[in-house]
Amino acid sequence: MPAADELQSPSSEMVLLTPSSGNPPSSIAQPAGNPAEKAQGREGSAESDSSRVVIKKQLGLLEGVAIILGIIFGSGIFVSPKGVIQNVDSVGASLVIWVLCGLLSMIGALCYAELGTAIPKSGGDYAYIFEAYGSLPAFLYLWDAMMIFVPTTNAIMGLTFASYVLEPFFGGACEIPKIALQLLAAITICFLTYLNSYYMKVTTKMQNIIMFTKIAALVLIILVGLVWMLMGNVENFTRPFDNTETDPGKMSVAFYSGIFSYAGWNYLNFMTEELRDPYRNLPRAIYISLPLVTGIYVLANVAYLAVLSPSEMIASNAIAVTFGDKILGVFSLIIPLMVAISAFGGLSVHIMTSSRICFVGARNGHMPAILSHISVKSYTPLPSLVFLCFLSIVMLLVSDVYVLITYASIVESFFIMLSVSAVLYFRYTRPCMERPIKVAMWIPAVFVIVCAFLVVVPIYVAPYEVGMGVLITIIGIPFYYVGVVWKNKPKWVQSTIDSLTFTCQKLFMSAKEEKED
Repeated sequence: MPAADELQSPSSEMVLLTPSSGNPPSSIAQPAGNPAEKAQGREGSAESDSSRVVIKKQLGLLEGVAIILGIIFGSGIFVSPKGVIQNVDSVGASLVIWVLCGLLSMIGALCYAELGTAIPKSGGDYAYIFEAYGSLPAFLYLWDAMMIFVPTTNAIMGLTFASYVLEPFFGGACEIPKIALQLLAAITICFLTYLNSYYMKVTTKMQNIIMFTKIAALVLIILVGLVWMLMGNVENFTRPFDNTETDPGKMSVAFYSGIFSYAGWNYLNFMTEELRDPYRNLPRAIYISLPLVTGIYVLANVAYLAVLSPSEMIASNAIAVTFGDKILGVFSLIIPLMVAISAFGGLSVHIMTSSRICFVGARNGHMPAILSHISVKSYTPLPSLVFLCFLSIVMLLVSDVYVLITYASIVESFFIMLSVSAVLYFRYTRPCMERPIKVAMWIPAVFVIVCAFLVVVPIYVAPYEVGMGVLITIIGIPFYYVGVVWKNKPKWVQSTIDSLTFTCQKLFMSAKEEKED
């Protein structure tokens, strides 16, 4: 646990102002600082930072790598890499797609390295879309992220963790009660929200440990598969491209499954403002993480395919567990434990990073003002963390949570394409923009073209799901005009908003972030 002095309030006192219609919500609370301190030069900036209510730069290179690996190495590679092989029907084509998805992710990550260093703001895709294409497209991304992407992902990761923890207690034909899964998932989400709210240093250290645990688990699977192959068990690779599926629709679905397993390579960009020396550590974390992920994913799938036939992989609901049961004997219990740890770590990273989208969106006026406040004790976006915790628990109660995320996945891919297209847009509209990292033009061009293909083809393969995703996005437009564009709200409405903000501010002991003069 952190030392007690790390959790104390800032030395400046927090001044609470009585809410009134004349005071905007963002000005309800301000720390009473000494103006002389703000007038000091660069030498006194560290001392000033310690007393100002501001998000702290607590993340170094190792923590950056842990965030990227933590979210990518969720539980997907242990549970469901079968989505690729069941759509291409051959071992060789499956491995080719895993390599191509890794390369595509690396190309996208290079683009995000340029965006993250040229626009060193937290919020990731939201910040880049806002900067390039304006308020409405950024709000619609935020709408989809806050209403669907983030809470459904948290709920699903929480349920995955709960199922692996409870599985040993319900052996045989006994089914785990749904209420037990939901309750444990809710407790886990609340606990990790609390940890990310008050003990940021503990959270980042935990992520570092879990990262090495995940890598160790995958290395174990790879080594076991390699030994199995060296013993002469290579029959699954004798004719690797037999019966390969050539239908473009199924191939695109296979690509989607592979890319989904790599999802998370852009999550460090959500926390750019909390990185120490982001111009160096952001691209370095990306350059270290993505090749490592690609190599481990491809080798892990080689190991799976060495031990399990394609039909066994397709039939399995948890491939790593089936792999362990077949070849590890009494040590097979290691695998479910590793999956649970991976899901737990992935959920923690997702809660930490996604809250920053909400925080930055509120800072830009796209969400209620209270969500742009930070805790005066822990310097974390506490209101945003609690808000997303509430939405995630609501999603646990939604029976069609998996269907919702299916509807939104195509839209999310579109917004990622839009973010990367900003690289090309800025090259044309802002040729003199400062770019610490500048990628070759063909890199974002290739990524945008491939993403466009992956967005358009599902319209033919799954038109209903695409239509629902578009509908969910369009529903956000009226909320944009009422909540953002409509400035002259009736006095009683503004007074109510101010009063709620004031109450929440006292509840969370939070204040608006102070910026340097």
